[in-house]
Amino acid sequence: MTTTARAAAAAARKASGGAKAPGLRPVKREPAALVIARQLTDAIMDGTLAPGAQLGEAELAAQLGVSRGPLREALQRLVQQGIARSEPHRGVFVIELDDEDVRDIYLSRTAIEVAACRLVLARDPRRTAEKLGRAHRQMAAAAEREDRAALAAADMELHQLLVAESGSVRLQRMAATLFVEARMCLSALTVRYTAPIDLVEEHGAIIEALRAGDEALLFELLDEHMRDAVRRLAPA
Repeated sequence: MTTTARAAAAAARKASGGAKAPGLRPVKREPAALVIARQLTDAIMDGTLAPGAQLGEAELAAQLGVSRGPLREALQRLVQQGIARSEPHRGVFVIELDDEDVRDIYLSRTAIEVAACRLVLARDPRRTAEKLGRAHRQMAAAAEREDRAALAAADMELHQLLVAESGSVRLQRMAATLFVEARMCLSALTVRYTAPIDLVEEHGAIIEALRAGDEALLFELLDEHMRDAVRRLAPA
């Protein structure tokens, strides 16, 4: 660079005052184990990694193009979350949910989502209803084209958004693993609805009760929604 060019560059830096470009943020570099754990969790939720499937290190490392170190750490994260189990001398496996697990999952979901609704009702229920409405429209579109995988994904998104709108960090933290287990159930649940539009209508009624600020009706509908899921998934 010539003396003139260096002087011009220095003048430009001085004129800008080192100002940052608006809208730009530092790029976050996530640990490899966290990225791997997220991919495996998504695969468990959508059924790509089925309940009971062994999470073999060699196969997964080759498939994901990663070394075994971060993969082992990712698998340990899944075990700590409770969505995988480790068996000595055998390996790590995706958990399998029995009827008792299903009942416990939906009982826990009811407690968390009712608490979330209480907080939402005390804040801005109409705003939250509008946000939930977008996920509900995705549900309706998926039901219309009979895409049950998309229906289950939109269903889960709606409930996750409801808990997030509560503003409670602890409710969201408690719900995180629970929603992974619930998503595993939802793949089976959407099949149990002979008319998927029924599932869409259930959620629509919940949203309208929230929009109206009708606490009693909202809690009744939410409780019945969870009980209906249990009846379909664990009829015994």
